[in-house]
Amino acid sequence: MKFLIQRVKESSVKIDGEVVGSSGPGYMILFGACNEDNEEIADKMIAKLVNLRIFADSEGKTNLSIMDVGGQMLIISQFTLYANCKKGNRPSFFHSGDPAHAKKLYDYVTGKIQNDYNIHVETGEFGADMEVSLVNDGPFTIMLDSDEIL
Repeated sequence: MKFLIQRVKESSVKIDGEVVGSSGPGYMILFGACNEDNEEIADKMIAKLVNLRIFADSEGKTNLSIMDVGGQMLIISQFTLYANCKKGNRPSFFHSGDPAHAKKLYDYVTGKIQNDYNIHVETGEFGADMEVSLVNDGPFTIMLDSDEIL
């Protein structure tokens, strides 16, 4: 499982020119899953995500989590996080999760963050062609990869 996290001042996602999700200060996250991922891995990734201390405290040090600052999240499905560009010039997406499996995990992750951690979560539409906009705060971008943190 991969989360590409961008600390943002605001973010939004449009489908066919219509805004379907938006957030204020917090995270815009690109979410990717592979077939080996499961809810246990998702739980560990979520715990790491919500406890990351990448927001500034009163002294300007990155000591606060998204929960400490009352931030929001916009989470977008992004199978291309599993692109393999090793051979040739056309990326392979062989390692991306089966769409039905990935959607189940996407729904699990977004629901768990909102329900268990009481963080406001907005989403795009799984599998749709979307236009994502954001104002990156910092910029501050981090990749959480379950292969590296579990």
